[in-house]
Amino acid sequence: MAGSAHCSAGQTRADPVAIPFDCRDGFNEAYYGRPERLLEAGARAANSAWSFVGEPVRAGYVADLQRALEDGSWDTRHGALRRQAAFDGSLRLIIAEP
Repeated sequence: MAGSAHCSAGQTRADPVAIPFDCRDGFNEAYYGRPERLLEAGARAANSAWSFVGEPVRAGYVADLQRALEDGSWDTRHGALRRQAAFDGSLRLIIAEP
């Protein structure tokens, strides 16, 4: 049939994509070891996920993160991420083979 696509049974896999510590793409997981970046309004604005939460939630998150960074509690809980060369988060490369 013209204009239709035919997909045959094949194999599909989802390979993890490690996020390097110094990743320059400004998506949330790129800041896994640099949470200070998420205090920057521009860094948050570059992530579409932030558009799904209201301003009161965003302001509360920023205040909580700022406080956790200042009092050291973020580093107590997550500081090992600052020394991690890469992070296996949610990014996956989907590969389909016939």
